[in-house]
Amino acid sequence: MSLHIPFDNTYAALPDRFYTRQGAVPVRAPELFAFNAPLARALGIAGAGSETADDRAALAEVFSGNATPPGAAPLAQLYAGHQFGGFSPQLGDGRALLLGEVETAQGRRDIQLKGSGPTPYSRMGDGRAWVGPVIREYLMSEAMAALGVPTTRALAAVTTGEPVLREDGPMPGAILTRVAASHIRVGTFQAFAARNDTDALQRLTDYTIARHFPGADGPLDLLQGLMEVQADLVARWMSIGFIHGVMNTDNMALSGETIDYGPCAFMDRYHPDTVLSSIDRQGRYAYSNQPPIAHWNIAQFASALVPIMGDEDKAVADLTEAIKAFPPLYEAAWLRHFGAKVGLAEATPDDRPLIEAFLSHMAQEGLDFTNTFAALPQVPAGLEDWARQWQARGPDMNLVARSNPRVIPRLHRIEAVIAAAVAGDFAPFDEMLSVVTTPFAEADTRYTAPPEPEERVTQTFCGT
Repeated sequence: MSLHIPFDNTYAALPDRFYTRQGAVPVRAPELFAFNAPLARALGIAGAGSETADDRAALAEVFSGNATPPGAAPLAQLYAGHQFGGFSPQLGDGRALLLGEVETAQGRRDIQLKGSGPTPYSRMGDGRAWVGPVIREYLMSEAMAALGVPTTRALAAVTTGEPVLREDGPMPGAILTRVAASHIRVGTFQAFAARNDTDALQRLTDYTIARHFPGADGPLDLLQGLMEVQADLVARWMSIGFIHGVMNTDNMALSGETIDYGPCAFMDRYHPDTVLSSIDRQGRYAYSNQPPIAHWNIAQFASALVPIMGDEDKAVADLTEAIKAFPPLYEAAWLRHFGAKVGLAEATPDDRPLIEAFLSHMAQEGLDFTNTFAALPQVPAGLEDWARQWQARGPDMNLVARSNPRVIPRLHRIEAVIAAAVAGDFAPFDEMLSVVTTPFAEADTRYTAPPEPEERVTQTFCGT
């Protein structure tokens, strides 16, 4: 098989202090267990048929990093970040390599290997991933794409034939191929601000504007663009009960995509204080905290822009004023997405109490977030008065059906798929992938029902 990826690399043309060039560390016996053929076609990848064993073996060589395709420019990106509020001046791709970029009808896309071995940014880590987190990110990101949420995508996944050691012992190694509009993060800007490298900051600002916000005119416009895409993104998360779990600044992408699916999950029973991350012991990234944390992250991004804005006092004043726009941007996005869930295409602030009353009842009764919305126009017992007020607003039930998925990638189902894969059985993964990528269709109750008490999973782990 002759695999052709039409690389057109621009990040690699930036100065070498933005990254470290290196190849992937070869693995012993890569085997392809997932390949996203429709996405490959959209990326313009030719010769990616996987009909034969030889084809699959060739794909496994490329997407494990054992074979570097022509035109690739493998590199590990530098970035910094606030992690749970504490600043780390140098993080970077500790287990990932950017192979390169392709230009598509939908815009430029990065192709990145995750789990491809150690880099200078690994911080004593092994640079590898095991099959559990790879499966989780594949299922979660493809489900999010099917739900219409801006997200990175999964192109391929391979097992490596090598174990990786984690807290629970040796696990089967795996590598994910991730596609993103870019991997530029708030933390990328913070890395150069911490070094007071104004030349790099200006280059990065110009590059980001050209790539993601071509109409922007300077740092303040870039900040405005970031606020708009992040306000919409977080409101979308909230409207589907998604909890990112680790909203560190190095996990906020300038593209406005959901990135870095670590200890993330969809809620089953609704409660605004839900935390499903094993490492979030203080609830910093609880469901209800996601909007203010996004605002806080944006403030850190604004701070990183100060060195390239001339007079410092004026820059601080201008940026401080600018970030005040985030709460109303988020409020408008929240009304847009939650309004659609109850069939109100033109929801106004006057409709917020109606929507909040519905959510409050769900929290008090411990109702399933996804199923309660999907059941509309049927409403839970105790909401008869609410239903009359709602019907008086003339909800569009077609909009309700289009806005409320029947299926989400539930945590207990993901854990069952991972357990099967660890035992060598990937059929449950294939089945779940087909279900969660058609989220508005009727599905088996195994995928729509919330977990039984003995199935309930209260935490998810990064565990890469």
